[in-house]
Amino acid sequence: MLIWIVVGAVVGALVYGAIWWRRREQGRLLLAKHSIEAEELHGILAGESRPRLYDVRQPLDLLAYSEIIPGSERISPKDIRANPSLIPMDVDAVVYCTCPDDETAREIVNKALALSFTRVRILRGGLAAWKAGGYPVERYTTAFHLDTPV
Repeated sequence: MLIWIVVGAVVGALVYGAIWWRRREQGRLLLAKHSIEAEELHGILAGESRPRLYDVRQPLDLLAYSEIIPGSERISPKDIRANPSLIPMDVDAVVYCTCPDDETAREIVNKALALSFTRVRILRGGLAAWKAGGYPVERYTTAFHLDTPV
């Protein structure tokens, strides 16, 4: 009897692990399909068909690094979660943040894709990758809210 419990636990753990791995791989493939490197973005921005850029950093991250890619619009992740249409569906858009593994940008893009957006991508490596490539930034001076709970 005990052997069947152990076998059942092992099989359950293997199934759980396989499901977890599959979801992780799907997320990785989705990220690869909907991301852009800083060098490629810089080249596109030099052309005529400019995508819209959205800085989706958390407010405290913006305080720590008050720089923005020129031409970017800053939108709070909280605002996008509440109103995804702040990013238009009918134009190419690139979102970026400064989170480890582009966490906030990935969350925004995943939500957009779930709502049938097809023209939104993540700047892989975010603002740090942009700056590491030697590309220009400008000081962000617009007032913003810290999104603190009331």
